[in-house]
Amino acid sequence: MLFFSLLFVATLVIGSQSDIVNHSSCPHCGMDRDKFSFSRMLLVYDDGSEIGTCSIRCAAVDMVNNLDKAPVTMMVGDYKTDELIDAESAFWVIGGKRPGVMSRRAKWAFAQRADAAAFIAENNGELATFEQALQATYSDLYEDTRMIRERRKARRARMATEQPTLNQ
Repeated sequence: MLFFSLLFVATLVIGSQSDIVNHSSCPHCGMDRDKFSFSRMLLVYDDGSEIGTCSIRCAAVDMVNNLDKAPVTMMVGDYKTDELIDAESAFWVIGGKRPGVMSRRAKWAFAQRADAAAFIAENNGELATFEQALQATYSDLYEDTRMIRERRKARRARMATEQPTLNQ
């Protein structure tokens, strides 16, 4: 009996994270979706295609790039549990002290209102709907893109100066 209970729990855990197996890295930024399971998103479009991203920011980029496809399912990682939840019914927190994923202004999703309220009490931020979080994401896209470009440019410059020359 214990064996079957453990098998059932293992199946639930593996099944709940199968999106990470199917979409291990974000196609827009290359980030590891397992590492960012608390912010990852899974979009299923009306043509049956699906995409897994690291964050609402990269999901928004994908929706902009696929205007002819409508998302029929949008799932997001619960910040507290890492489990995928319905993005549209989630309780979102915008802003606060914690840095966002691919964004200066954080956007976190919670399955339970109480978890979002507890997060706000500890880290600040504002309670929001999915529509408000998505609007904030689109609004932040310009500054976030500049930030990402500057970070990548600095990383490339740092790597170039750290590389040993062949003449030494």
